[in-house]
Amino acid sequence: MRFRSYASPDRGAVLAATAGGAWHDLGSADLVDIIADGRQADATLLDGAPELSTRGLSLLPPVQRPGKILCVGLNYVDHAAESPYENVPDYPTFFTRFASTLIADGDAIIRPRASAELDFEGEMAVIIGTGGRHIPADDALAHVAGYSVFNDASIRDYQFLTPQWTPGKNFDATGAFGPDFVSADEVPPGGAGLSLEVDLNGAPMQRANTSDMVFSTAQLIALASVWTTLEPGDVIVSGTPAGVGFARRPQVYMAAGDVVEVRIEGIGTLRNPVEDELEAL
Repeated sequence: MRFRSYASPDRGAVLAATAGGAWHDLGSADLVDIIADGRQADATLLDGAPELSTRGLSLLPPVQRPGKILCVGLNYVDHAAESPYENVPDYPTFFTRFASTLIADGDAIIRPRASAELDFEGEMAVIIGTGGRHIPADDALAHVAGYSVFNDASIRDYQFLTPQWTPGKNFDATGAFGPDFVSADEVPPGGAGLSLEVDLNGAPMQRANTSDMVFSTAQLIALASVWTTLEPGDVIVSGTPAGVGFARRPQVYMAAGDVVEVRIEGIGTLRNPVEDELEAL
C-alpha cells in the first residue's frame, strides 16, 4: 500500500492511502501508529473510507516528526571516490538530520542567506516498523515498514567546516521527503535493485542503482541498532551516489528558480523548486 500525509486548513493533518486504485481518506489516523501496529500493508484499512478529495489540501512529509533521522554518507563506491574522503568506509558514516528540516514534495528547498553552496543528494529513505536493539542483519528487513524518496540537500561549505557534518546537513527546509510512503511488500527486499535518478532543471545529474550501496539496508539497520534503539517511524536515509554538484567541474549548485527531481523506481518521484531565503524584516 501507499500512504500520503496532507495538511488541511480546517482538519489538521489528514492521512490518505491507496491499494492501487483511488486514494482514500483515513482522516486523522497516524501513519506511525499504523506502522507500529504492523498494518501498513493491510488493505482493510480502506474499508468504509471515502475517496479523498485533495481540494484545499497540501502535502506533508510522509512522517512529519520522526523520532530519529539517521543519514548515511559515502554509501556508494562512486560517490566516495568523488568526495574529499576518496576511500570507501569500513563502517557506515552515520550522521543525524533534524525533523525540523523536513519539507514535502512540492515545497521549496530554501537556499540560505549564509551560503550559495546548496547541493542535491537523491537517496532512498527506509522507514522502521518494528523497533529494537541489537537486530541481526539476517532479521533486519523484518523491521522495515516501508520506503520513500529523500533529497538530502546539503550546504557544502558549512558541511566541511568541521569533521562533523551536522551544520551543513540541517539548514531549515533542506530535507525534502516524499511524496509517498510505500509499504515494504511492494518493494524488492531491502529496496535493492531499484534505479535512482536525479535531474536538475531536466538535466541528468545522478544515475545509479540501489544495489550499488556499500552497506545494504539490512546492514545499516543491524549496525545502527548496536548503539541506538530503533523505533517505529524512525527514518534511515541510505546514502547518495556519484554526480552531486560539488564534485562536478565546474561545480553545479542549486539556485532560486531551479527545480530538482529525485526518482526511485517503484517508490516515486520527489519534485521541489528552489527559492532563496527571505531577508529578515
